[in-house]
Amino acid sequence: MKKHLLSILITAFLISILTANPSFAQTSQGFIPNRGCGTMEHKAKEEKANPSVRETRKKIEQEAKLYIENQVKSPGNKKAGAVITIPVVFHVIYNASTPTENVSDACIQAQLKVINDDFRKLNADWSNVTQTGWNALVADCEIEFCLAVRDPNGNPTNGITRTVTTAADFDDSDSMKYTAQGGHDVWDRDQYFNIWVCDLSGGLLGYAQFPGGDAATDGLAIDYQFMIGAQGCGTAPYDKGRTSTHELGHCFGLYHIWGDDGADCSGTDDVADTPNQSEEHYGCFAAGSVQTDSCSPSAPGTMWMNYMDYTDDACMYMFT
Repeated sequence: MKKHLLSILITAFLISILTANPSFAQTSQGFIPNRGCGTMEHKAKEEKANPSVRETRKKIEQEAKLYIENQVKSPGNKKAGAVITIPVVFHVIYNASTPTENVSDACIQAQLKVINDDFRKLNADWSNVTQTGWNALVADCEIEFCLAVRDPNGNPTNGITRTVTTAADFDDSDSMKYTAQGGHDVWDRDQYFNIWVCDLSGGLLGYAQFPGGDAATDGLAIDYQFMIGAQGCGTAPYDKGRTSTHELGHCFGLYHIWGDDGADCSGTDDVADTPNQSEEHYGCFAAGSVQTDSCSPSAPGTMWMNYMDYTDDACMYMFT
């Protein structure tokens, strides 16, 4: 079967790994930040501080592109149904003066279900993709996530750590990833995928580390307020768990769908089956609606429902 390109790209990055101030919008719940992803800013800081990281990432991207080319030429090389299962640990960092930061086990379980559904094309809302030609592009990425059952010392675990901190909040400097800085040290990234849940400052909903970065900080961080509303840890319109889906995409090497090019249509997300896009979208659109811009001026327009855009959680429902 033909493998959709974004799914292939994720698999390629996995193989390589394993061998902007946001504005605010007034809502009924007060001032909620427009989707603030700090990944690209974090990536730029990493690479400026350590130029060798940039070179490592270039090599990973080259390997991924070569892998994609080989899959397109010889799609039979990939075994069908080769689902990759990744053990996950959630590090919950909370200040005792704000008990809501200590999100529940039920919240974590619900978040895990969302990312599993989204990466396996089990989310019911993917059927909202009705634009001509795009229905066939919605992909099962063949990646699953499970809570870790053994900690790094071999002891039983439920895949959740809980740390009381004196820090009021955290920014994108990775301090939540170090016990000595009020957070929790990473679990071996070669054995676990690390997700830090904490209070993020500056309007950030979350941020991720691209492949090739420091092993001590590998993973993603998400604000405790933007997970699952049904479990009391989500704030509309970012209350359906899609922030984690978006940030996980970055962890597997995916760029924002508009290419972060300053709206001049020269950038790319390095995925051939997604249309060129001028800028990010905010808010929500009716299922099947066509949104056009200077880079994609005619139907089917921009792929605003792609997880790597900035639309509200309710309007994100596909990888390609």
